[in-house]
Amino acid sequence: MSKAEILIIDDEPQIRKLLDITLQSNGYLPKAATSAKEGLIMAENHPPELILLDLGLPDDSGHNVLKKLRQWFTNPIIILSVQKSEEDIIKALDNGANDYLSKPFRTGELLARIRSALRTINTDEGDTVFNAKGLKVDLSTRSVWKKEQLVKLTATEYNLLALLIRNEGKVLTHQYLLRAIWGPGYISQSQYLRVFIAQIRKKIEDDPNRPEYLLTEAGVGYRFVSNAI
Repeated sequence: MSKAEILIIDDEPQIRKLLDITLQSNGYLPKAATSAKEGLIMAENHPPELILLDLGLPDDSGHNVLKKLRQWFTNPIIILSVQKSEEDIIKALDNGANDYLSKPFRTGELLARIRSALRTINTDEGDTVFNAKGLKVDLSTRSVWKKEQLVKLTATEYNLLALLIRNEGKVLTHQYLLRAIWGPGYISQSQYLRVFIAQIRKKIEDDPNRPEYLLTEAGVGYRFVSNAI
């Protein structure tokens, strides 16, 4: 299996050096750009498997870079930024980022997020059966098993779970989930999500109070993982 190439778009020399050492020592092939313009050119000329993008670039906003990339780039993009307000995080995720880590970050957590994001591009699109630690979901038959026992979900519970599974590892914002499941008229009804996520956890988690699959990103949304980060 070839090593995944990761493009770093960040103007901080110390961060680029840290990421370069961390990524190389873990089997990745990093390359770096110091500006928005350089990053866009490098991504277009040689698309990487994943991009690590800073929001505070010297020549353009990282949010604008993200929007430009998402016009054609379909592989994962993880935001690394000192900007940690809820507004910035939600804006980046709604604009197509797969994940968001605030600086300073732990390298172990970053590597886990990278592995999770890369799994989304290594998954066979034709594979409709999801398996993880005793949980099995057949997306073709809309059936769910927990430790070989059939789990009964309502249509809405299943649709919500399936959407999160299809985006495994990616944080889906409250607004995105509400719009996708209930429609645009419900994007302010966050209580819908809390109720249904709680119901799903009771049915698929060993301990709903300490979930392994459906993780909460406080103030932002939810993430489905096959192995907790």
